[in-house]
Amino acid sequence: MDATDSSSSIFSLKNSRLPDDTVFFSIFPDFSLPNSAADASQLSSLLQSLHLQILQAVSPYTTSYIWQHEPFTLYLSSHPQSSCFCSAPIPHFHGKLRFGDNLEDEWFLVFLLFQISRAFPSLSIKVWDTDGEFLLIEAAYHLPRWVNPDNSSNRVFIRCGDLHIVPKTRILNPSLLDSLSFLVNSGAEARASDSVQLAVKNRISEHPDRAKRNVHRVRVRVPVSVAHVLKHEPCLISLAVEGFYDRDIDTMKYAAKMERFLSGGSGEELVQVSVRMSRAMYAQLVQQTFQAPKCYPMPARSDGAAYVEAELGMKIACGFEMMYQQRRQEGLEGKGSAWDAFRESLEKSGYFGGLLPGSKEYKRLMENAEEYYRNSSLFSRSSEMMSAPVRRIDEILALPYSSNDFRPKELPPSDDDSWLYGGEDELNSALLERQKEMEHYELKHKKKQKSEEQQDPKNSSGTNLDDFDLGDIAKSMQSFVHKISSYEGAEVPENRNPKGVDFDMDRFMKDIESVVGHPGCEETGSAADIEEGSSSDMDFDGSEDGSDFAEPSDHNGDGEDAFMHSYSDALNDELKATTLKKSFVRANEQPAKGNEGSSNATQDMGEDFTPVDVDVNLVKSFLESFSSQKGLPGPASNLLGLMGIQLPQDASKDK
Repeated sequence: MDATDSSSSIFSLKNSRLPDDTVFFSIFPDFSLPNSAADASQLSSLLQSLHLQILQAVSPYTTSYIWQHEPFTLYLSSHPQSSCFCSAPIPHFHGKLRFGDNLEDEWFLVFLLFQISRAFPSLSIKVWDTDGEFLLIEAAYHLPRWVNPDNSSNRVFIRCGDLHIVPKTRILNPSLLDSLSFLVNSGAEARASDSVQLAVKNRISEHPDRAKRNVHRVRVRVPVSVAHVLKHEPCLISLAVEGFYDRDIDTMKYAAKMERFLSGGSGEELVQVSVRMSRAMYAQLVQQTFQAPKCYPMPARSDGAAYVEAELGMKIACGFEMMYQQRRQEGLEGKGSAWDAFRESLEKSGYFGGLLPGSKEYKRLMENAEEYYRNSSLFSRSSEMMSAPVRRIDEILALPYSSNDFRPKELPPSDDDSWLYGGEDELNSALLERQKEMEHYELKHKKKQKSEEQQDPKNSSGTNLDDFDLGDIAKSMQSFVHKISSYEGAEVPENRNPKGVDFDMDRFMKDIESVVGHPGCEETGSAADIEEGSSSDMDFDGSEDGSDFAEPSDHNGDGEDAFMHSYSDALNDELKATTLKKSFVRANEQPAKGNEGSSNATQDMGEDFTPVDVDVNLVKSFLESFSSQKGLPGPASNLLGLMGIQLPQDASKDK
């Protein structure tokens, strides 16, 4: 198998995990689409020419900018098998930027992409990170309701200086080519609303001035070799800070010796220089405690400002040493990020067979893998990339230099670093801005809901209670209790034909007799009285009264009726001593008017024989429970909601 083919399959970017601190972008020219007028012979020259034009357009913004980890780069992808993360099937440009802890780099890149789209209207630009379409996240409160992370793939582009979202109504599941063709032919339909444009552009509105404010200038004292490197390549400060901030036990061994940048030993002179770096880099250096190596020439703490400058310079010098030695070693071994990915792919494929790292067989397999990696074309590319800063530093240090080159210069003062300790105001301002955005969104949503309720009074929660049919509550509850229920809940099966309940009255009466005893009470009341008394809809489960009742005969129906009448009277007598009867509304009950005494007398005479109105009591209880909720969720509203009833609020109580 060819080594190149093997490595390309192993390092397929489709199967690799995206870095958490990296943003990716792709630029698609209109002339690269399959239906464009450009032929294959012209396409290559057009791409190369456009590549140079784009780099020239962004150079005024990027020349003096200090990137956290890596600069803005734009690669030409002339065939589908390129190393682009979007795997586009057409020729295009692509790039990635690792921003690390400096989120400003990501938004400065977005600013550059918008500038490119303004300068070249025939380009469609796609940008994303591990969060996905982070531009949509920024404008989340202003997006159309149909947009969500599941259907936003191949829909979001930057074009003509604006954000475009391919509408769902035009293309349901767009491919990349479908969306690019749509933008070329019907770009105006895809342009996002003004509120979405404003939300995104507000994030980059302060650039490029904000990018300039993000740069911090500070005086430091460093060895002459470090000053000489920074004089020729100021951008290498980012690699030095990264080497210092990401140090480990192995790299700290290089700092303990300082073989490359402190060749003169502890007697080497420190020179004062002014260094430009991002605010994030400055914070990473200042807020880390690091003891100077024994071989490093540090001034006394009593020197005040000189010691502070030397301490910061010492961290930079140690960062240079650790970065240089680590990159040099990885370049010699051909290892680095590509090697790590290669080794990880071997582990996932079961190459090591579960062997313990450090074992004899594990080492043998590792040596075989390293040999294969060194012989592959991937090794040469990775080695060149990792050794690039090493070679450049060697070239600079090969030039003649001395401490006299840095003495006569008048250095600008260090920038004020109060921003490092006063970031609370900026954070509160950002949180307040987000809070206002949320409140505006909620207010807009409430106004829209209120407008819909006014247009459809049936769904309005402010409908008058008098216009609501309270009988629906009783009907729905009756329908509910007559449904067949099981452990899965209540349901009404199709073609329902329920059978009558099989109830053994004789067996029931015998069980009752065994509990209440054998009475000797005479039968009282007429059949009419019994019938009237039993018309009450209230059912009683039991009685605490221990009085005796007449013993019914197994062959005498009148005895059974007498027992039931006596049973009901005993229960009613027991309940008269409580306030339970006052909590129910009885049938045909009228409110007290006129002579209250006569009304009460009449009520006392007939209350024992007046049945309870179950429907009225049910509705009354529901209304009282719903009213006590005061608009909040509760048992009444939940139960009514399950039955499909929306009870309106009683607006009169709020007045």
